[in-house]
Order: sequence, then C-alpha cells, then structure tokens
Amino acid sequence: MVPRFPAVPRTVKLGIADVVLTELRATDFRCFSRLRFEPEPGTNFLIGANAQGKTSILEAVCVVTRLQSPRTSSLPETVRSGQPGFGLTAQVNDTHLLFRFEPPKRSTAIDSVPQTSNTDYLRTARIAWFSNDDVEIVRGSGSHRRRFLDFLASQLDPGYLRHLRAYERALRSRNALLKDNRPRREIEAFDSPLITAGDALTACRATMVADLAPLIEAAVHDIGGQSDAATTTYQPGAESGLAAGLEATRNDEIRLRQTVAGPHRDDVVLTLNSMDASRFASEGQQRTLALSLKLAQTRLIVAQTGRLPILLIDDVFGELDLTRRENL
Repeated sequence: MVPRFPAVPRTVKLGIADVVLTELRATDFRCFSRLRFEPEPGTNFLIGANAQGKTSILEAVCVVTRLQSPRTSSLPETVRSGQPGFGLTAQVNDTHLLFRFEPPKRSTAIDSVPQTSNTDYLRTARIAWFSNDDVEIVRGSGSHRRRFLDFLASQLDPGYLRHLRAYERALRSRNALLKDNRPRREIEAFDSPLITAGDALTACRATMVADLAPLIEAAVHDIGGQSDAATTTYQPGAESGLAAGLEATRNDEIRLRQTVAGPHRDDVVLTLNSMDASRFASEGQQRTLALSLKLAQTRLIVAQTGRLPILLIDDVFGELDLTRRENL
C-alpha cells in the first residue's frame, strides 16, 4: 500500500518566483518501501501519529533535491533496513529529478537524462530546513555551525562543494601522515591542495556570514518581538590565512599529530545583548535565535537567487510560546 498524506493548501503570495514541488516518490527510503506524496500549491501540513514517517518525507525532499540529508552526514543510514539502496524522484516546477543511491554508487538524472556532474541538478531547487534540533546550532559545538554554513553555501556557490570535498580529502591524508609521524616532506605534499581549497572556503564563509548578520538580527526581532540585539561574527580557524596558520602551528601539529589550523576549526560567534548566546541566553532566546538563523538563510537564498526555497518545517512550533508562533 502506498501511504498518502492529505495536504492543507493555503494561498501564499510572495511576489517572487516560487519553487514548487508537485510530486515526491520514494522507494526503500527510511521506513517507506514505497511512497507517493503529491503536495498542493502553497502551504501543506503533514499530520499524524508519531513514528509514521512525517519527518522522513521532509528529509526525502531534501535528499532528492540537494543530494544530502539535514539529519545525518551518512546517507547509508537513510536506506530502508535490509535493502541495498534507495530511489527518489521529484517533480519540481517543470523539471523531473531522479536520485538513486546504492552505496557507494549514486546516480542522478534530469528529465531522464543521466548527469555526469551535479551542477545543473543542484540548481533546480534550494531548501530551507527548520527543526527542533536547530537549537544545537546555537548551544552545540562548532561542528553544528560549520554544517549550517556548508549547507547554505553549497546552495549559493556552485563551486563550494568542490572546494569542501577537496579540502576534506587533503585534510584526511595530511592527518593520517601526521598520526603516523611520517617525514615532514610527505606531510607538506598536501599543503598546497589544503591551502587552495581552505582559503576558498574561508573567503566564501566570511562573505556569507557578513551577509547573514543583519538578516539574523532582523529575524530575531521579527520572531521574538523583543529588543534583543543579536550579533553574528565569523571566526576563521586560521586568522591570517591558511598558509600562515600551518606555519604558526607546526609545533602543535607535531605534538598533537593532527592539523590544528584551517576551516575545519572555523566557528561562528553568536551573541545576544553582547553576551555569548550558548551560555547566557535563555531557552526561549536560544530557540528564537536558531529559528532566526534559518529564516535569515531563507531570506539570503531569496535575495541571491530571486526564488523562494522549499521550506521544510519539522514540528518547531510546539517549542515556542504563542507570540513567537504567530510571528514565525
């Protein structure tokens, strides 16, 4: 039996070009052996008991359009238990997307044409994902904030994912050599690709955070309805460039046997009323700030692409008071 979920349409007039999802099909994704979901234009609500797959439907929309999950960094986790892989298709505006994943193989197609590069595929739709777990962006470790930046940057800069993957490959190889205490010349062989990719990531993240900062501050006011002053500051993992950072931390690398400077150590400092939001903001303020980050993300996508992303909002309203719910 194919699960069907009723849609509750509501007309939304935004004055910009909308990205419209009209059909989603899934095979062996999460709890679904087969799924067909046909949203109506406008706002749709998925309503049902726990453990029925509501969040998994939202996740499937993200995976088929962005080729990554907002819930896990390991796509094999999304394959239905006992199955070799999953298949996802989506109709977005006039474009049909197909993504097949059988670890480690993956394939994509646009309108039945196989793609050798994902550049055109990823241009089809952008996503803004809201969930209760977003509060970890505010109070969790820097890895949560880096993932937030990566997810957004990959939707705005066509070359960002290429630089990110190149940096991760060079970092893994360099760290493996440091861990084995290999000769310095072998370690430094990976410095050039690490620096090239790392400096590109730093430049993109710095620009993006600068663009996000006023949008985050405005969103805090829009949702919280208060006078909280929010600031957002990019904190690079290599203050004076990666080449200088590697040179300055050479002794630390030898002692710790790992690369200690670079974008993998980046962070974003979030403050409310000049105080660290992760330590001093209340639960309500932290959740408001987390939602503001995602709302700012949405507004930046609109500003830079001229199109509204698909908004996937996973049960965030229950954590807010009535005023914040109305404002959001």
